[in-house]
Amino acid sequence: MSTELLLMDDVPQLGKAGETVKVKPGYARNYLLPQGLAAPVTQASLRKLEKLRAEREALVKQQRAEAQDKANRMKNVSVTIRAKTIDNLTDPGSHLYGSVTAQDIADCITSQGVAVDKAQILLDDHIKVLGDFDITIKFHPDVQPKIKVWVVPD
Repeated sequence: MSTELLLMDDVPQLGKAGETVKVKPGYARNYLLPQGLAAPVTQASLRKLEKLRAEREALVKQQRAEAQDKANRMKNVSVTIRAKTIDNLTDPGSHLYGSVTAQDIADCITSQGVAVDKAQILLDDHIKVLGDFDITIKFHPDVQPKIKVWVVPD
């Protein structure tokens, strides 16, 4: 026995918003319906889904515009981070004592007037050597400006 429901939101391993799915009655009754993730297939739920979809599209459009505005302001931002170095026998003064993290970069950018969270900075690994690096900042899936970060000796 199964219950047919209309998904009102994306549910991992089940489906995307707007899809009609068949689930066991207990899963529908105890999880999907109380959480507002699904509704019985009726004309009212279809209208509600269309309203939710329109609201989401407007929200995504607004978030993309805000992200593009931030990206435009990033064109004037340059990041120079001073870090202590350690002496290495093979290459003196090139390795850092510690490392430069996404939080360090975010703090430098934020101090220049553009609010950036460390989670938005796409950094494969901490920076542990002197030099210049191209860093991508993810404001939105479609808006990912690159900035140049210079790490210089203190």
